[in-house]
Amino acid sequence: MGAYCGVYRCVTKRGYLTCAECPEYPCTRLKRALKIDDELDSFLSHRVALDNLDNIRKFGMDSFLSEQRERRLLARRLIEDYNAGRSMTLYCTACALLPTRVITQAIDRVEKQVSTGAIDRDDRKMLARQMRLELNSLAKRLDINLSLRRKKG
Repeated sequence: MGAYCGVYRCVTKRGYLTCAECPEYPCTRLKRALKIDDELDSFLSHRVALDNLDNIRKFGMDSFLSEQRERRLLARRLIEDYNAGRSMTLYCTACALLPTRVITQAIDRVEKQVSTGAIDRDDRKMLARQMRLELNSLAKRLDINLSLRRKKG
């Protein structure tokens, strides 16, 4: 983000690292920039931006960064171990939206199927298909939709 972004200019002008530090958070400028009222995702981060800022405000930056490192490592594992070439977007979305314990639960479920012989570890397409099913199933239980919302028309 650079000087062209009104939110960035506002934060830096006020001497804050993030909007979470501002007593006016969440302001109209931020909501407008994130297209909150449009209920669209121009970038996935827009969907979780307010949640992230709420977490920074409540638990602090160090806690937030620690959780983000855990999410990054889980995304890497999903992509390296369970991607057959078409699952990367879903895995990144899941790692952004789902609690880390849920992602770990999905990995554990698939690994259990591998260990019992229900899934062959060398069958990347089956591994990816099963991981997608597990992530979507667990997300649905939490009423989280892992599909990106796109503007119609």
